[in-house]
Amino acid sequence: MASSSSSLTTGRRTGSKLKSMKLLEVLNALEEEESGQSREEIFIAPPNNASGDFTDEDSGDEDSRRGTHLPGNVLHAFVVPEDSGTGEDDDDLQLQPAMKKQKAVVEPQHVWTKRDICPDFTSWTASDPHMEDLKSQELSPVGLFELFFDEGTINFIVNETNRYAWQKNINLGLTAQELKCVLGILILSGYISYPRRRMFWETSPDSHHHLVADAIRRDRFELIFSYLHFADNNELDESDRFAKVRPLIVRMNYNFQKHAPLEEFYSFGESMCEYFGHRGSKHLPAGKPVRLGYKIWCGTTSRGYLVWFEPSQGTLFTKPDRGLDLGGSMVVKFVDALQTRGCLPYHIFFDKVFTSVKLMSILRKKGVKATGTVREYRTERCPLKDPKELKRMKRGSFDYKVDESEEIIVCRWHDSSVVNICSNAVGIEPAGLTNHHSGAAKTQAQVHQPSLLRLYQEKVGGVGRMDQNIAKYKVKIRGMKWYSSFIGYVIDAALNNAWQLHRICCHDAQVDLLAFRRYVACVYLESNADTSSQGRRSRRLETESRFDMIGHWIIHQDKRTRCALCHSQTNTRCEKCQKGVHAKCFRAYHIR
Repeated sequence: MASSSSSLTTGRRTGSKLKSMKLLEVLNALEEEESGQSREEIFIAPPNNASGDFTDEDSGDEDSRRGTHLPGNVLHAFVVPEDSGTGEDDDDLQLQPAMKKQKAVVEPQHVWTKRDICPDFTSWTASDPHMEDLKSQELSPVGLFELFFDEGTINFIVNETNRYAWQKNINLGLTAQELKCVLGILILSGYISYPRRRMFWETSPDSHHHLVADAIRRDRFELIFSYLHFADNNELDESDRFAKVRPLIVRMNYNFQKHAPLEEFYSFGESMCEYFGHRGSKHLPAGKPVRLGYKIWCGTTSRGYLVWFEPSQGTLFTKPDRGLDLGGSMVVKFVDALQTRGCLPYHIFFDKVFTSVKLMSILRKKGVKATGTVREYRTERCPLKDPKELKRMKRGSFDYKVDESEEIIVCRWHDSSVVNICSNAVGIEPAGLTNHHSGAAKTQAQVHQPSLLRLYQEKVGGVGRMDQNIAKYKVKIRGMKWYSSFIGYVIDAALNNAWQLHRICCHDAQVDLLAFRRYVACVYLESNADTSSQGRRSRRLETESRFDMIGHWIIHQDKRTRCALCHSQTNTRCEKCQKGVHAKCFRAYHIR
């Protein structure tokens, strides 16, 4: 956890004033608070002036105490209770100037009727020719990963990094081959991590990692990593807090959407990119886990493929529109991104942070289905049974009403607790039964469950699945620039997406996420190693990797070369060994 000497600005209200607090004081305040909230987050925002030169400078050695040298004007932290909506109200209080009172907008009157919903959406009949094309290509894990970190993206990062180093009077001379080595080390750090990253290159037998040491020299890696850059400092948008990484965000969103599986069901939610690495999550004695990091709005498939993402900047830099709050506006932006592939009847699922009757109405007019849990004050005064009355009834009881003009249903259901859910596409019927476990009695009983609740529970977990995959083997190497952890998040998201495509395309030869990441890391480090200074080590590396029986894939090559085993001409090669090999010789070549 960062030192108490690092001053951060918090979004907590003290009366009507904001108090500048040190990070340790924020944590102590959360620990002592007795407001009854089950969880709170500290949401960190980048600097207000993200185009300043100081935000590029390393503020200390990564191996030293983290945060000790972070200036107080670099980061802003906001204490966000779980039930505070999107958490952006405090941003407004801190950042936005006083606004003139606007004329009240007359809201339309809603007429609620006790009946089931009658949606008028078309059924899902879309096919996905792009996914069929990917299946026919039989891409290896590296080929799938390079759908996102493609040649254009790699060359862009190389050019921007060299430009930034040149602006600092350093002739870096970074190449695409060296950048792939750096990416390989970052990916490898997700499943092999040391207390200090320099231990990868130590000659001590308990820490030396020959795959890393043979690929790139330690000082060269440190130099490249310190100058890694993603935007031209002379063309930054001062109104964008994430201007330093905006070109990378645009490229990744384009590639993610281009190769996304075309599906009917999608999830939308919040993800957290931890800022302080493994120290960014602290469980307080009061049972309130606090997470430190950047909040990221994410739209995913139901299986966890990240289709679209946008880091949260608060309402100063992201203006809500259409009379929605910031979370609702982000849902609309995600839907707009989906509809670039066609105005199809997508079905979006999200939780109570985003849901409102107004949002459901907007999405319905766009031809998009939506279902989500909703807070009572966002139901437009739908006259449902009081929660206390519903709790006195048996479990599985529910009440519902439909807005006559908008054809939107709001349902209140009693299970372990009372849940409000809203939809513009799914109604009560066909109602089903679900198992309810009673902890006290240690028994299971079946209770009635409306159709929209059942579908919501089945499809809403896409963002959570993506977070779970990223958290397993996330990039551990961090720099001290404020956006370095965000770069690791983007790499992890690209690997998660590539693995999701692998699960769809390769039914016969599927590998788990760990094996998938290991394959990409090994190929990048072995295929892009600097052989000019390796001497005899390159022969040892080739011999060891040839017979390790891990991650060897046969791929097509445009130029014919000689087979490494039978020495006749072939147009296929082993992607890991980088040797031409016939399909018939492939197995024999890799067995001693």
